[in-house]
Amino acid sequence: MSAQVTPPRGKGFFRTKSVEQSIQDTEEPEHGLKKSLSALDLTVFGVGVIIGTGIFVLTGQVAKETAGPATAIAFVAAGVVCALAALCYAEFASTVPVAGSAYTFSYASLGELVAWIIGWDLVLEFALGTAVVAVGWSGYIRSLLDNAGWALPDVLSGTDVAEGFGFDVLAFALVLVLTVILVIGMKLSARVTTVVVAIKVGVVLMVIIAGLFFIKAENYRPFIPPAEKQEAGGGWDAPLVQLMFGYEPTHFGVMGIFTAASIVFFAFIGFDVVATAAEETKLPQRDMPRGILGSLVICTVLYVAVSIVVTGMQHYSELSVSAPLADAFKATGHPFYAGLISFGAAVGLTTVCMILLLGQTRVFFAMSRDGLLPRFFSKTHPRFHTPYRPTILLGVLIAVIAGFTSIEELATLVNIGTLFAFVVVALGVLVLRRTRPDLPRAFRTPLVPLLPIVSVAASVWLMLNLPVETWVRFGAWMVLGGVIYFAYGRSHSRMAGENRP
Repeated sequence: MSAQVTPPRGKGFFRTKSVEQSIQDTEEPEHGLKKSLSALDLTVFGVGVIIGTGIFVLTGQVAKETAGPATAIAFVAAGVVCALAALCYAEFASTVPVAGSAYTFSYASLGELVAWIIGWDLVLEFALGTAVVAVGWSGYIRSLLDNAGWALPDVLSGTDVAEGFGFDVLAFALVLVLTVILVIGMKLSARVTTVVVAIKVGVVLMVIIAGLFFIKAENYRPFIPPAEKQEAGGGWDAPLVQLMFGYEPTHFGVMGIFTAASIVFFAFIGFDVVATAAEETKLPQRDMPRGILGSLVICTVLYVAVSIVVTGMQHYSELSVSAPLADAFKATGHPFYAGLISFGAAVGLTTVCMILLLGQTRVFFAMSRDGLLPRFFSKTHPRFHTPYRPTILLGVLIAVIAGFTSIEELATLVNIGTLFAFVVVALGVLVLRRTRPDLPRAFRTPLVPLLPIVSVAASVWLMLNLPVETWVRFGAWMVLGGVIYFAYGRSHSRMAGENRP
């Protein structure tokens, strides 16, 4: 006997989709996803998407320009901010084990309009993230090919061609191959990810262990360099907080650690993608919190260890910006490890790209199942039980975008989109605790309402540190989403039909 479904609350923009209705939708044969993932699979997904080029590049770059050896503390601070959001995600993912992550959570707590906004935001975040990572992966592969004495023709090497037509065939091919893997099934995706993540983490651990033998204690002095004011800036590329409050970020010193934290925070982006796989998890109430929090802890430890090693191998003032860890090994007379780092980065970006694409398709699938996007995309494959229609559509579109445009200038949109999702999820925890205290919660965010409020404040502060230009582009995307919602989603929503007399 099926449980009684709580009717939708609210009207119009504020109508919500009950948790019971969300779970019931997953039981429809043509619209439900196959449950095949364990806590280990989720943890591997989290580690796979978080660890990318940031661990090889961002650590040394921030150490040289912002925090010195205290970059390790900045990683801890950024990890704490992410942990605040992760605790909120863990409660929602275990309470509402449905595809869609923050979109589904906000639909159950804050209403349809907010759900649409956050869903549209996640579509942008994951799509651009996938394309940007694919282009980065292509760059590492071309570098490795060049080292082997084999180079691609300029016309197929990407969009950095000075004149004429340019197409990044490697980035294009990567996205298409990953699309096929995701269509075939989540278990295959999990197996591929497990192998690749094992290689990637193995490379990181080898670099850490090898680097320990080249550390010099004098390179850690001073551990917190004296504070230096940054040169005053302005215009579109200035942080919004600077224009609003006249705040000037600081190089080095204690405040430099927090400035560095706002930068290295983006190396953690991706753990929220784990929540998009809630519907495909065997025991989501138990395994989602383990996967989200476990992957975050593992990556924080690795980031801190790498930052300690790189600042100990070479004085922070002498680190290079483009490839600090690789160049630090070259400076100690061990170029072999530089090639190993490039290999690890290339392998690592493969999983980052695949898991971002996975998150993108699950959000699109959930919005389609709710009627906010055409229901054509909400049917699963009869054999593989995967959302093959949105996967193929988005995979091809993103492959073309990755092939024809570098879009590095749009990468910060991924950051603001993630932080915006953090804010909505934290607020959603507060609302659902008040409106549905009766819901069974396998995992409960501690210190409510204090912890979600602190999470919102921390995320908003980091958002304010993003350039004004990023805010303008984000606003334009949201306006476009609003037009689509009022022209299509509002009238086709399944909740609209259920609210009609």
